[in-house]
Amino acid sequence: MVLSNNGGKFNKKRKAKWPVLLLTSVLCIQGATTTFAANVVDDSAIEPKAAAYGYYVDAYQNNSNDNMTPESNPAIGVLSKFHELWTPGTSWDNGTVLNSQVHNHNIDSVISITNNRTEEEAAAAYLDDRRHQSYSVISGLGNYSDKFKEGANAGTTISDDIPEDATSVKYEDGGNPNGNWADEDSSLGSMVKLVNTLRGSAATTNPAKSYYNYMRPFRWSDEVSLVPALVPAKKDDPTSDGGFPSGHTNAAYLAAYALAYSVPEKYEELMTRASELGNSRIVAGMHSPLDVIGGRVMATATAAAVLNDPANASLKEAAYQQAHDVLLTQEGTSENYEANKEKFTERLTYGFEQIGDTTKPMIVPKGAEVLLESRFPYLDATQRRWILYTTGLPSGYPVLDDAEGWGRLNLFTAAGGYEAFETDVTVTMDAAQGGFNASDSWKNDIAGPGKLTKLGTGTLTLTGDNSYSGGTVIEEGSIVADSSTALGQGEVINNGGTLNEDVTSSLNIGDDFTQAEAGTLELTIGNSEEVLAIDGEATFGGTLNLNFVDGYVPNEDSAIITYATLAKGSTFSSVEINGLPDTYDVVYDEQALRVVDTTKEEPDQDKDTDKDTDKETDKDVDNGTETDNGTENEKDTDDVPNVPVESEDDKNKKDNKNHTDVDYPTYEASKQSETSKQINADDSTKKEIDTVKNPKTGDDTNLIPYVVLLVGSVLTAGFVLFRRKLKRVDN
Repeated sequence: MVLSNNGGKFNKKRKAKWPVLLLTSVLCIQGATTTFAANVVDDSAIEPKAAAYGYYVDAYQNNSNDNMTPESNPAIGVLSKFHELWTPGTSWDNGTVLNSQVHNHNIDSVISITNNRTEEEAAAAYLDDRRHQSYSVISGLGNYSDKFKEGANAGTTISDDIPEDATSVKYEDGGNPNGNWADEDSSLGSMVKLVNTLRGSAATTNPAKSYYNYMRPFRWSDEVSLVPALVPAKKDDPTSDGGFPSGHTNAAYLAAYALAYSVPEKYEELMTRASELGNSRIVAGMHSPLDVIGGRVMATATAAAVLNDPANASLKEAAYQQAHDVLLTQEGTSENYEANKEKFTERLTYGFEQIGDTTKPMIVPKGAEVLLESRFPYLDATQRRWILYTTGLPSGYPVLDDAEGWGRLNLFTAAGGYEAFETDVTVTMDAAQGGFNASDSWKNDIAGPGKLTKLGTGTLTLTGDNSYSGGTVIEEGSIVADSSTALGQGEVINNGGTLNEDVTSSLNIGDDFTQAEAGTLELTIGNSEEVLAIDGEATFGGTLNLNFVDGYVPNEDSAIITYATLAKGSTFSSVEINGLPDTYDVVYDEQALRVVDTTKEEPDQDKDTDKDTDKETDKDVDNGTETDNGTENEKDTDDVPNVPVESEDDKNKKDNKNHTDVDYPTYEASKQSETSKQINADDSTKKEIDTVKNPKTGDDTNLIPYVVLLVGSVLTAGFVLFRRKLKRVDN
């Protein structure tokens, strides 16, 4: 012990207690911070990045011949990655190729396509060249096309039959009797006007063509074969006939974006039609793949800019409303989705190899989310930006790595929803609003660590091969699983909605499944392979609806639901079986729920009957089981497992299919009344209660290290203080 002299008095010199307490506090705070802040994510990944010209949506009206630099004209600037391939010259024929590999692939592609086209492809290329591009894109409306033409008074003077003299006469499209492709004063006039607005003066490709001075492919090589009927359309003066970017492609995409905003039900078909028209420019021999890519990129940025412009807010709303009041009065059809997606995706890059950094993260341009505004009306702007982020192209392709990210957007895939849950996603759909608010389908394969939570009365269908791991929670409305892995790899909790399925094989749940009293599980079963397979623990409650179709009748060994374990006492409160006779009922085994015909089972032995009374015993009951009066049934049934003998009261409960007490041979039946998952501390098969949910991400965070650390720190501090007290007593 150290003593000090203080004014002649000796005092004990004590070591301060605060270092020990401070250490304890710091460790506790660190543990708590790690527990509740682990995996916290923000939206910084989807924040926009400005280009040298600023943001396209803010500067789009600067696209004019008065602004002829990448810094002053956004249409030139958004394509400025072309500078890595080509240095423009002072004239149409004196620029410099910087990447011969890319350039040669570009021109060789045109040579190959034009020399191998069919007569049908040549005819389609002629029509797409000569007709007004907005009129051509109408066909992207599919089964709504004819009704749109009628309602919009759309017309063309270029007939489907190519005139015999087209090889020497240049035919121009005169439109409808009023000289327009369609009329703004028609019953679909707002839709027409929205197309025309997107195709306004700020959408012109002329400044960019003049700036880049990249020749059309037939001027690069004599091997490029023009469609003969388009030879008269070929300009004789090459000085004002640049190829990059393609004006027809730009116009087609602008019209498609406008119509897709009005009729998002046809989003993918309209994107495909714009892609086809762009590709037809290569088939015609008029443009190269890089020209077409440039036209698409510029159109995407321009469309977003016009749709974001506050001056057009009422117009786009009117166009959408008009489409749904006048045009969409019949059921739409989805046409060749997979084939369209494959073609569209291939045309985004046209087989060019990645020549730049392939590891750059996706960039979502400012305002780009408006392109999905009507397609996902139940999502907010941030969620739509995440869709664009997760569906974007990889980096490194020629031309596409512009500063803002316009080149890497893939709007066809984006129309199919998320490709990853990078954060937790909450979807609120109001069926009363109709359209996609009432019912929607996410077609993409969804990965990522996030969780999906479904709110609202609408129905969300998941069709992809999904692997997201954060879990699925249904609070309201419905989720329809339209693939075996639709629900990802996490747990599924149904607190108050309906989980439905529409698969002809098994539906897999990669973790636990919990259904509360307000939840409904609905399964449609047409063969023995259609099983709900739960990899974790099943906790049942609420309603189970089983719909047997196609004449399928399960045998006694066929499982309807399988699970690793069943929570003790867990049953559905109500079961409805459709498509089978009333004699069928559910039976809960240790690892499966089955549906059996109860008339094929012998009734259980009645414990109250006299020994001399004629008795029958259920074929599934072990007659060696001890009865209530303490005697033992002595029949030889060695192969039958031990089960409790069913009482008369229990037997009477089996008469109603929508029962509230379900009898099964392995567990004691009881009504599931909890609204969340039960945890039984005595059940060794259940998860240890050693984790908590991160409030931001929903991920499990292990508490044990922090609890042990805290307890250890407290004990250490207490031991140190106790020793000092003993020393003071000794002295």
